[in-house]
Amino acid sequence: MDPSLFMGGLSPLFFALACGVALAAAFVKGATGFAMPMIMVSGLAAFLSPEMALVALILPTVITNGFQAFRDGTGAVISTIRCYRVYLGIGGLCLIASAQLVRSIDERLLYAMIGLPITAFGLMQLAGLHPRIPESRRTLAEVSLGALSGIIGGISGVWGPPLVLYLTAIETPKGDQLRVLGVAFGLGAILLLLIHLQTGVLNTQTLPFSAAMVLPALLGMRLGRRVHDRLDQQAFRRLTLFVLIIAGLNLVRRAFF
Repeated sequence: MDPSLFMGGLSPLFFALACGVALAAAFVKGATGFAMPMIMVSGLAAFLSPEMALVALILPTVITNGFQAFRDGTGAVISTIRCYRVYLGIGGLCLIASAQLVRSIDERLLYAMIGLPITAFGLMQLAGLHPRIPESRRTLAEVSLGALSGIIGGISGVWGPPLVLYLTAIETPKGDQLRVLGVAFGLGAILLLLIHLQTGVLNTQTLPFSAAMVLPALLGMRLGRRVHDRLDQQAFRRLTLFVLIIAGLNLVRRAFF
């Protein structure tokens, strides 16, 4: 195999920069449980095509989410899947459907539809307003937000913000939130991997580059987890909301600029 495939056709300088983006993205993920695809896509898109940026994040997200999901053991993972089966099922179906359109759809409208309300939600929370999802409406919220996650995730590889919004609105404890995010993102990443093997986005020419991003991602994740373990619930919530707002603003930026 040509060693240059592991560098994605980049010069050594830009390959090192790509590794730095993966490390930084995984650090944030280790601390908050999400935002790795968003940061990787945003950072890598400065010098890679959107398609190659998507390629770069797929294997790292599969592996890092596996570590995140199984931190509390297999039983906790099974319990999480049962508890959030509606969200995960709807999200998976929509991800499969939308991923087929990755090379043809104008994604800007979707970015605006999801970025604006997520940014507004995060700002409201930080301002002291705390909208909650009552128990009677949680199934409806899981269906609608799960569909949003799947649609935008299949197109861009970024499917975290709607789920983070949902978990924050139902006041999920930080340990549970980290595990739920790991399970949901891990399943989504596996689906994305299988789908893009079929669409041709992932192939023998592009997979080595995705594999090369795994090591810096694991290092960043390890460093981020050290930060996470030092945060109390309130500090974790504030950090999560801050990253959620950045995620929303980034989606708005991609929609309008």
